[in-house]
Amino acid sequence: MTSPTITLPSACMLLTLSAIWGGTFFFVEIALFEVPPLTITMHRVIWALPMLAVVVRLQGIALPRSPRLWGAYLVMGGLNNALPFSLIFWAQTQIEGGLASILNGTTAVFGAVVAGILLKDEPLTRRKIIGALLGVLGVAVVMGPDALRSFDLRNMAQLAVICAALCYALAGVWGKRHLSTQPPQMNALGMLMGSTVWIIPVAIWVEGVPSLTLGGTTWAALLALAVVATSAAYMLYFAILRRAGAANLMLVTLMIPPFAIALGAAFLNEALSAQAIVGFGVIALGILVTDGRILNMLRRP
Repeated sequence: MTSPTITLPSACMLLTLSAIWGGTFFFVEIALFEVPPLTITMHRVIWALPMLAVVVRLQGIALPRSPRLWGAYLVMGGLNNALPFSLIFWAQTQIEGGLASILNGTTAVFGAVVAGILLKDEPLTRRKIIGALLGVLGVAVVMGPDALRSFDLRNMAQLAVICAALCYALAGVWGKRHLSTQPPQMNALGMLMGSTVWIIPVAIWVEGVPSLTLGGTTWAALLALAVVATSAAYMLYFAILRRAGAANLMLVTLMIPPFAIALGAAFLNEALSAQAIVGFGVIALGILVTDGRILNMLRRP
């Protein structure tokens, strides 16, 4: 079966979603001036909830009553929101947002391998293995040989983003196994409710009761994270999934880092090393190999 064709509206939606999620790393950089990372995660999921709840309500989707399903949402909220958000936001206290976005791009290649290992209907093919190896090589290039000789907070931050990417990969498998029969809008809402249950006690325990006396710029960044980069982005995500399919949606992973890097360079004077850019190229190649369409085109006479 061939993947759906990307039309002009779908391409514009893909570009918009890439810009929004690329901007996430920039918004976090702004918020970190006043707010610690776990509290940023708490703000992101809490303020995103009302908007998604309204969408679910307006579409007439009933809240599920199954305890098993709510348990699945709790796990999904931890794997896809609370844990990876917190890891990435902490990492951005030590590394640039553009670099974090590059390392986060390994989600696509790791996701294909994790699905190949854990899901019977998505076998682990040679193409997926090669893509994953290229992803690992790209990470090695980004981190550089110094990571093998010395270990510091910057290296730990880069590994934290890799762990977040693995969380996203596991969340994809969990969602397919336990939530595939539910409406996607309800899945987004349930996942955010689950992540809220996780992050509120942890953030307050680690970082204390959050202060609400923040600057206007900080509040703008936090609301952009919650309303635009979470609630609106999930709605756009599902619209693209319906129009263009999951294979084309993978292309978002390739387009996020350029937006994150450009925003960091334009507004925060962040500059990435040449090895980070080369590493992104290797990771991008791994994503294209995993996707497989470029290889199929090259095989055709």
